[in-house]
Amino acid sequence: MKLKQTVKSLAVISTLFSAAQVSAANLDITLVNLTHSLAFTPVLVAAHDQDNSLFTLGEEATLALQKMAEGGDTSDLKSDVSASGGTTLDLTSAPTLAGTTSTGTIDTESNEYLSLTAMILPTNDGFVGLDSWKIPTEAGTYTIMLNAYDAGTEINDEIINGGGSPGVAGIPADPSGNAGTGGTGASLNEANTNVHIHPGSVGDTDTEGGISDLDSTVHRWLNPVAKLVVTVN
Repeated sequence: MKLKQTVKSLAVISTLFSAAQVSAANLDITLVNLTHSLAFTPVLVAAHDQDNSLFTLGEEATLALQKMAEGGDTSDLKSDVSASGGTTLDLTSAPTLAGTTSTGTIDTESNEYLSLTAMILPTNDGFVGLDSWKIPTEAGTYTIMLNAYDAGTEINDEIINGGGSPGVAGIPADPSGNAGTGGTGASLNEANTNVHIHPGSVGDTDTEGGISDLDSTVHRWLNPVAKLVVTVN
């Protein structure tokens, strides 16, 4: 009888230990803007389950993603995450310039996946992103290099006109202050209207005309555009 009770007790302990392995984790988040002269709008970090995501590469952008990618508005994405039982962290509250390091902490609760989004300025619908990274169960520090993505919802005309709402062409602003004016449009069409790797900016060196309002000497980039460091406590 005692042997059976001992075996049963060990089984309970094993079950509790397994549950602890996938229970809530506090994550320390550090994001570094690696670009030369690009800014990130307020950065959204989300912990969620395997059935949800902020974006999916190769698929059409949701309206919530479009609002973020074209104007930096993360409110709908946050609402979607909360409605599905996820948790969110506003890592930043204002545009962060090149070279900036931002830090924060998020409680994942029972969620096992981590995602991140922020619009890249100056772009039409470009964003830095992390899609459904499986959070390790082992405590430690993990580094992920992040690419720039194109939401596929707006032509990359590279014209700064204060635009930023879905259906309104143009770029809201250039926080770095390096942009010109008078561009006629760097692109006239988009070959891929799904979420895809961003082709980068074309730009030019004409500050009062040319095809683009972006400066090709400072606004062009190659991936990755950011470094994410996650510490699982």
